[in-house]
Amino acid sequence: MKILIVGGNGTIGSKVSNHFSKKHDVIIAGRTSGDVSLDMADSKSITAMFEKTGTIDAVVCTAGEAKWANFDTLTEDDFYIGIKSKLMGQVNLVRIGKDYMNPGGSFTLSTGILADHPVLMTTSAAMVNGAIHSFVKAAALELKNNIRINVVSSGLVEDAVAHYEAYFPGHNPIPMKKVVNGFVKSVEGAGTGEIIRMYDNC
Repeated sequence: MKILIVGGNGTIGSKVSNHFSKKHDVIIAGRTSGDVSLDMADSKSITAMFEKTGTIDAVVCTAGEAKWANFDTLTEDDFYIGIKSKLMGQVNLVRIGKDYMNPGGSFTLSTGILADHPVLMTTSAAMVNGAIHSFVKAAALELKNNIRINVVSSGLVEDAVAHYEAYFPGHNPIPMKKVVNGFVKSVEGAGTGEIIRMYDNC
């Protein structure tokens, strides 16, 4: 398969890219590094990326920004960071990318545990994650040509513990292999409209 991995050089994306590159043709898209450049908050940039990649068999997204801050301090513009990047960025990957997707292909988006178990300072990120879950379930009903769509939702991953552990007191870090398997299930499996939760508890 020809797989486009958005954010393929990031903490999770690099592990996902390494796994799929063993058996598939992987193209990495990123804002500052990768095979093709991409600004997820700009739909014109998304279109330009697909024009360069041509038709593909799968899109995997492991990227997207959202503002982390106390709710009392969040401004409207702060909320729009997540809306434009992680939410609409992923929505537009599907909206635009469906026209470049081969029949029977798949989209795999990414969210996180905050959709189900938010913690302090994550109002914006939790909101965006929940919206993506609803989008995936609805879009799965209307995508044509047997194109599938799922979302992988991970807890605090092992490789990010040093940076985020203080935000997730008592949470059990998720092994990177388990997270990667969530993406494998979406790309190489047969399901669609699924929220693949890679955590058993918070």
